[in-house]
Amino acid sequence: MSTSSIDNFLGSGDALARLQAHAGRLLRLQQQLETLLPGYMADACRVANLKGEELVIHVESAGLAVKLRQAVPSLLADFARAGVILRDIKVKVAVREYRPAAPPPPHRHVSDSTRSGLDHLAASLPADSPLAKALKRFVKQAG
Repeated sequence: MSTSSIDNFLGSGDALARLQAHAGRLLRLQQQLETLLPGYMADACRVANLKGEELVIHVESAGLAVKLRQAVPSLLADFARAGVILRDIKVKVAVREYRPAAPPPPHRHVSDSTRSGLDHLAASLPADSPLAKALKRFVKQAG
């Protein structure tokens, strides 16, 4: 399915057309915000929503949220100069979900006698047997 087909589909319904237009506005606001903020702040701030004339911005840390809240009056003026009239900018901290690294898989030891027994079992099975192939592969990896 080509991009134009998706655009036609999204633009076909009234609700989908409104959603697509809103998403487009948010993307344009994000681009404008990135040009107005210093690099270290622009990387950590995301336009979350536009509710009427109120812009909602998510930031990654409380420290940046404080700095951004202090800059709201100048941001409102900068947005107005760019043709975007906003009444207020709400800043919310949206910390990324923390997931600890997965523990490494446990190292399992297979004794020499067990490997020998499995190798003997694999040799007693028909050569084209999937079980024989799996056992040979296991013995090779375990040894």
